[in-house]
Amino acid sequence: MAFFSRLDLQEGLQTLSVLQWIPVYVFLGAIPILLVPYFLLFSKFWSLAVLSLTWLAYDWNTHSQGGRRSAWVRNWTLWKYFQNYFPIKLVKTHDLSPKHNYIIANHPHGVFSFGAFINFATEATGIARIFPSITPFVGTLEGIFWIPIVREYVMSMGVCPVSRSALKYLLTQKGSGNAVVIVVGGAAEALLCRPGTSTLILKQRKGFVKLALKTGAYLVPSYSFGENEVFNQETFPEGTWLGLFQKTLQKTVKKILGLNFCIFHGRGFTRGSWGFLPFNQPVTTVVGEPLPIPKIERPNQKTVDKYHALYISALRKLFDQHKVEYGLPETQELTII
Repeated sequence: MAFFSRLDLQEGLQTLSVLQWIPVYVFLGAIPILLVPYFLLFSKFWSLAVLSLTWLAYDWNTHSQGGRRSAWVRNWTLWKYFQNYFPIKLVKTHDLSPKHNYIIANHPHGVFSFGAFINFATEATGIARIFPSITPFVGTLEGIFWIPIVREYVMSMGVCPVSRSALKYLLTQKGSGNAVVIVVGGAAEALLCRPGTSTLILKQRKGFVKLALKTGAYLVPSYSFGENEVFNQETFPEGTWLGLFQKTLQKTVKKILGLNFCIFHGRGFTRGSWGFLPFNQPVTTVVGEPLPIPKIERPNQKTVDKYHALYISALRKLFDQHKVEYGLPETQELTII
C-alpha cells in the first residue's frame, strides 16, 4: 500500500509540474494578459502597478542582453518531475566546442515545444554535463517579457526574445560558448502537429541561416522525436458549421493577438481521462552535428540559399538516422513545406 501511495504521489507531482507551466506558455504574447499591469493603474492597486512598470522601464533592455540566468532556478526539482512526466531525454551525437557560438534549430514545434524547453531551459536532462562550457538560451515571443514578474521567471531559465537584435547580441557580444535555441517552425507549425506526422515549415524559413552567416555562428540541427505525439489535434471538416467556426476563430485570434490557434486535447488529471494535459509519451531531442558557417557581414541570397540547403540536408540525415530508434517507422519521411 505504501509503495502504491508513493507512486501516486510521484505521478501527482509530475502532473502539477507540467500544469504550472502551461498557463505561462498559453498566454505568451496574449494582449489581454499583457495589459493587466496597466489596468491596475486605475484600481486601488495603482501603487503596485507603478512600481512594476517603473522597474520594467528601468530594466527594459535586460531581456534582450542575456537576461538574468539563475542556476538555482534551472536546477529546481520541479523540472525533474516535469521531465519524468513524459519522460524527456536529451541525446548528443557530436561535441560542441566552447570556442564557437551556435544556433541550435529545433524541430518540430509541436503544441508547446516541451522538448526544447526542458532540455535547454532547465537542467533536468543535464545539458551542462552533456555539453560542458556551452550556455544555452531559448528564444520565445517578445510579449512575455512585457509582463512584470513573469519576465523574471522566464529570464532566470535563460529564455530570451527570438528577436534579431537579442539573438545577435548573444552571438556577438557575450564571447564564445553560447547556443541560442530557435524553434524554427514557430507557432504556425503547431497547426500541423498531430500524432504520426513529421511535417515542418522550413522551406521559406531562412532568417536563422542569414543570422548564422552574419555572426559566424555554427548551425546545429536538432529534432524532438515524440513532440507531435503528446497531444491530439482536432481539424473539423470544411463545409460543416464546426469547420467554419474553427476557421473563423483561427483567423480572429491571428488578427487580434498574432497567434496561431489550434484545437487540441490530451489527458486529464488521471491517465485515461480527457483533458488538456499532454499524454505521457516519451520525447527525445537529438542534437546533431554542427555545420560550420563562414562569417559574412552582408550575405547575398545565393549564399543564404546554399547554407539553407546544406542545413536541410543535415536535418534529413539526422531524422533518418534516428527515427526508428525513437518510435517512427522506417518508411516515415520528413516532409518540409
